[in-house]
Amino acid sequence: MQVKDPVLFHQWHPVLLSKELVDLPKAAEVLGEKIVIFRTSQGVHAFKDLCIHRGVPLSLGKVMNDTIVCPYHGWTYSTCGTCTKIPAMPKGKAIPRKAKAITYHCVEEAGLVWVSLGQPEHPPAIGEENVGNELVRVEMGPYEINAAGPRVVENFLDVSHLMFVHEGLLGDSQFPEIGDYEVHEQDGVLVSDEIDIYQPDPDGRGHGVHAKYTYKVFHPLCAGFTKRIDHSEEFFDLYLIVSPVNEEKSKAFMIMERNYALEEDEKVFVDFQDLLIEQDKIIVENQKPELLPLDLQAELHLKSDRVSIAYRKMLKEVGLSFGTA
Repeated sequence: MQVKDPVLFHQWHPVLLSKELVDLPKAAEVLGEKIVIFRTSQGVHAFKDLCIHRGVPLSLGKVMNDTIVCPYHGWTYSTCGTCTKIPAMPKGKAIPRKAKAITYHCVEEAGLVWVSLGQPEHPPAIGEENVGNELVRVEMGPYEINAAGPRVVENFLDVSHLMFVHEGLLGDSQFPEIGDYEVHEQDGVLVSDEIDIYQPDPDGRGHGVHAKYTYKVFHPLCAGFTKRIDHSEEFFDLYLIVSPVNEEKSKAFMIMERNYALEEDEKVFVDFQDLLIEQDKIIVENQKPELLPLDLQAELHLKSDRVSIAYRKMLKEVGLSFGTA
């Protein structure tokens, strides 16, 4: 069942890594809506994953001559959704006007394929203007998580879990203190002060360092941080974009951009992030309540939770109903 959240319905949501979409159409789900994504010489396209004839998913079909072909009876649809061929019809007969696929907005940005079910007013939250041109970029995911999107994002923003959920990697339980910091709004983006943390292995290369985190929240399901290595020019930006499959499932994508280890095999960083996600999944898939409480009196908060508090306030202010309580 489609979830028509007034905030998320008109936003862009990532559904695939661009490199995954080649010759065959791909199935995806956004806000409870089953969709098919396919590529032609004109770019990327998204339809409701349904042939109007007998209800077969178009994602089971194929792409031919810049059209998508249903596998059941060969009905063929152009990139604008119009049915252009019905093989069973005698020649010369007009194709019924109702023979159309439901289409959605679809674009490619920053190595991802994005879909909007509604009428988007702005480009995707993480576009070329957000990511650098002179940094090494790695796209990671998708990660399937059995939790609501806001829970996944808040976990990403939770600095004090690093010492326990990711002990030995992103933190050390012997050094759990978080110094005081503030969160500010800058041009509609929530931005934290720098937060200093000791990390035994901050990126999978096995070097213990003091790192400084600056968290950012771009919109309800998109956040990031800049991590700077103390006494060094090294830094990387990590973006998390959560695609809302439905209120029980999420698909998370990550983009990392760094200014160091330029020749390092990207597999080192992807494997490391895969490990971190598996550790996080154990937590977020078991949190109660499943929906993120927006009433700040429902749970106890500390000063170290300032980013999470600001995030919950933002969700309440914009009127997000999806994945929240």
